[in-house]
Amino acid sequence: MSAYDHFSGVAVFVMVVESGSFAAAANRLNLSRSAVGKTVARLEEKLGVKLIHRTTRTQSLTEDGQLFYERCLRAVNEVREGAAMLDSGRLSLQGKLRISVPVLFGCRCAAPILVALAQKTPNLELEIDFDDRRVDVIKEGFDFVVRAGPLRSEAERNLVARKLAEQRMAVCAAPAYLEAHGVPRELDELYSHECLVYYRSGQAREWAFAGHDDTPLRLQPPSRLLLDNYEAIADAAVAGCGLAWLPYWLVRDRIASGRLVHVLEDKSSQAVEYYALWPKTLHLPLRTRAALDELAHHLPSLM
Repeated sequence: MSAYDHFSGVAVFVMVVESGSFAAAANRLNLSRSAVGKTVARLEEKLGVKLIHRTTRTQSLTEDGQLFYERCLRAVNEVREGAAMLDSGRLSLQGKLRISVPVLFGCRCAAPILVALAQKTPNLELEIDFDDRRVDVIKEGFDFVVRAGPLRSEAERNLVARKLAEQRMAVCAAPAYLEAHGVPRELDELYSHECLVYYRSGQAREWAFAGHDDTPLRLQPPSRLLLDNYEAIADAAVAGCGLAWLPYWLVRDRIASGRLVHVLEDKSSQAVEYYALWPKTLHLPLRTRAALDELAHHLPSLM
């Protein structure tokens, strides 16, 4: 059997192992699940060994499969490194870029930056997934995802992280509400106010402020209005329903127009860090690196 015969199905086999399933590998390779399955089956037939145990729900490497994968991965990484080096030498960005971002942050902050990049690079194909769930970067075939920290080291040990920006929070309310209920001057006064609280997965989110010795001070203000959407909270605050603790990038225009008033400005909120995460690789494709650089350059001024 020639070396080419061995190699013809190796890249697909490695992608199946890295992705965790035939379906995820098919998505990343832009192939059908059937084509991926047949390719691995042909490779097993040529080698005369079973590489992957398959059931209707799970898959796992055989002992032979594990040994073969470790050897194959070195060869595939060499090919990827060579392709990335060629890619980095090109004068124009090209190819498909798949990115996942949180919904509201993505629409307001990340997407305009990425769309502007796509506008000036006609050979770049951009696919943005707006999703607040914690997507699996590798299994779902994303080039990178953007997440709000803190990072979970155990779950993300196979990923590379790059800090993009820090999100500042602001306590704000409508002028009419403050006129009727007074302007809070100290954090403990929040407990005597109506507060609008973000609520997700059965839990109300605490408001975090900078405490002594860089220790965050977390408060759980009382609320009879719990919403799982920051945009809805901002609208409720404008309507005079109470105090809200919101990302400054979301309420900046409302504050500038006078619809909301920024209060407790001398009480610094704890910053929320945003990161880009992507699978470990020796060389990033030029299109991925360019998108990361654009976000890192423009996001801080927005947030």
